[in-house]
Amino acid sequence: MPELPEVEASRRGIEPYLVGNKIEYSIVRNSKLRWPVAPEILYITNQSVISVKRRAKYLLIQLQHGWIIIHLGMSGSIRILTKEQLAEKHDHIDLIFSNGITLRYTDPRRFGAWLWTDDLNNCSVLSHLGPEPLSIDFNANYLYQRAKNKKIAIKPCLMDNKIVVGVGNIYANESLFASKIMPTRAAYSLTKKEISNLVINIKQVLQCSIERGGTTLKDFFQSDGEPGYFAQQLFIYGKKGKPCLHCGQLIQSIKIGQRSTFFCHNCQK
Repeated sequence: MPELPEVEASRRGIEPYLVGNKIEYSIVRNSKLRWPVAPEILYITNQSVISVKRRAKYLLIQLQHGWIIIHLGMSGSIRILTKEQLAEKHDHIDLIFSNGITLRYTDPRRFGAWLWTDDLNNCSVLSHLGPEPLSIDFNANYLYQRAKNKKIAIKPCLMDNKIVVGVGNIYANESLFASKIMPTRAAYSLTKKEISNLVINIKQVLQCSIERGGTTLKDFFQSDGEPGYFAQQLFIYGKKGKPCLHCGQLIQSIKIGQRSTFFCHNCQK
């Protein structure tokens, strides 16, 4: 599933092509995504793009009148193409621009979403979200206060988007490994020093992934069609049975909240 770095990489990739340019019309080949494609998107004509933003794992395309909200779901990606390029089986939505480019949405599993809002401040899918992990609002004191009374394991605590957005499974695993914290530790048991170190590592891991275009494991591709290269930097995620790069012991895996969780018993406590 595309996580925050993949969505941010996509945002940065499409922004220069979209801002200041006009959507002439849209093509919706399949409106049956996770939720039906918003009817406003079917009838977009002659609307200029004001900005391209991101909130959590949502792409936010600001138009003259309203916002397109895109979630990539499990397997979605967006690409910048020429409008002459023929659509393939899983290419569900095109935005055709007056400058000759097409923003194309591809989603084999169709778990993504294309939504619409006239008022971003009162949008139901965004209203419950916690702070951005790369913002100053997400800091050691904030996370300590949110975690200190929680008996759940620290990993699902980090993946709760009411606490902090965008720290998905890959990056929760990697951040906990970098912090030498077992993912099964009760959130309340972490010391202030451990929390401080964890916040630093979450920010570093996410920033590093963004700079490398995100992580491509199967379906994700950047807006230019290239994969994300952070997969080559993974220390723990998907490494079950392989030697830990720090100590040589074999990496183990369990399920926490039905999500694959990887750890080194020697390095993480």
